Amino acid sequence: MKRQSRRRWLEGIAAAGVAPLSACDGPRVPFDAEPVRFDHGVASGDPTPDSVILWTRVTTGAADDVELALEIGEDPNLTRITRRASAVALADRDHTAKTELGELEAATSYYYRFRAGRALSPIGRFRTTEQGELGRLRLAVVSCSSFAHGYFHAYREIAARPDLDAVVHLGDYIYESGSGTFGSERELDPDHECVSLDDYRRRYRHYRADPDLLELHRQHTVIAVWDDHEVANDAWVGGSPNHDPEREGDWLARRAAAMRAYHEWMPVREARDGRLQRAVSFGTLADLVLIDTRHWGRSEPVANPDEAALGDADRSILGADQEAWLTEQLGASRAAWKLIGNQVMMTQLSILYNADAWDGYPASRRRLLSFIGEREIAGVVVLTGDIHMSWASELALDPEDQESYDPETSEGAVAVEFTTPAVTSPGLTEEAAELAEPVVLEAPHVRYAELSSRGYLLIDVDADRLLAEYYHFERVDRRTATSRLASVWRVAPNRARLAPEEEASTPPEGAPVLASG
Repeated sequence: MKRQSRRRWLEGIAAAGVAPLSACDGPRVPFDAEPVRFDHGVASGDPTPDSVILWTRVTTGAADDVELALEIGEDPNLTRITRRASAVALADRDHTAKTELGELEAATSYYYRFRAGRALSPIGRFRTTEQGELGRLRLAVVSCSSFAHGYFHAYREIAARPDLDAVVHLGDYIYESGSGTFGSERELDPDHECVSLDDYRRRYRHYRADPDLLELHRQHTVIAVWDDHEVANDAWVGGSPNHDPEREGDWLARRAAAMRAYHEWMPVREARDGRLQRAVSFGTLADLVLIDTRHWGRSEPVANPDEAALGDADRSILGADQEAWLTEQLGASRAAWKLIGNQVMMTQLSILYNADAWDGYPASRRRLLSFIGEREIAGVVVLTGDIHMSWASELALDPEDQESYDPETSEGAVAVEFTTPAVTSPGLTEEAAELAEPVVLEAPHVRYAELSSRGYLLIDVDADRLLAEYYHFERVDRRTATSRLASVWRVAPNRARLAPEEEASTPPEGAPVLASG
């Protein structure tokens, strides 16, 4: 990131008021002094072998901070409390409470709830990660949940699966648009586009009143990163085409407000400089490296495929410092699998230029793929959201050059990419998808493309293979729906080659039971 951009970033973060989790100044309300409710449930995130982030919010008439008790146990009904802690719902953070709970056992499932006097939160469940060898890992991968487009069937179905270790959310957790401007199945609060801190807070409150999203957070640890709609459509470091300074004020102020609300409402660890890129280790089996292709170092997009602009090596989707951090993480990892949590598609699509994706930043992509290839780093799998479609591709420096990439043997591929469908946000219409899918599948490195269905991705990993399972829903504009298994793909850790599978993985036996309630 250039020095001027970094200064503006830090100014924005300072304006956002990001503070350490333990920060609490000013008067507090004793936990039995004011009636409270836990309307927005509980959540957990960012697990390590011995710690986790726990979150809740209180609905209260109190203007001051509210003290909470935290109860932890190892049975789903919390009939026996094995540990107690405290937390504070901070008035200046929208009465949200977020605390890091440490001194936990690795690879262990726990149950927890918050208490304020006689008021009890729902019981939540979380799982710590493995410190050493881990035999198997199961992750659900989601992105792009437009409340206005329909119902969160994917969240409901994932919440009911006790066999998952965590859920990875790749962004567009909320959408900033107003009612009727992007989807009209459900009304939004506020009904106008989000610009101010109060707007974004209200939008999170609105989303987190949805029963399926509440249940997702209650039953699973969610490892999240943002994309553009948590702030504004197609955002980059210096602005957004969807932001009008004359009507909506200063861009930095809007971005700071949006990021402050995100940190308040999401169970993520907070850095003083506001960065969200981080790594989560699942023992020797897998490392999950979350990157920020949107707000940290992204140069302004180039609207048209201008060769001179796209050839500029200084243009970046990550920023120089984050790019160096990512390659350091990949180079240092000793895990069998290196999973990159990424917002926008990395797959090259010469037939469809997408300025918002890595296609708009070819120098960044070439440097990353060259590093992986030259270091011979095995087991790199890119997990991507944003585009509201399902894709499975092999990543090579130049996949249309037969001398550098052989689609028959996958020689020349250095990584693979799985793109998850949206939870609710629309892809192509069925008619348009029927025309487009055969065309994109002509690309030698694209193995699978389904361009209209909504759903989620399930990743099942062991030392010998990674399976990517696509689950699709027929519609999301109805209150009830059941998914179907759409496609399954296999990749081995020592070769970036995709192979189709006929059946999904079998859930492991003895999965910890879901939290009661």
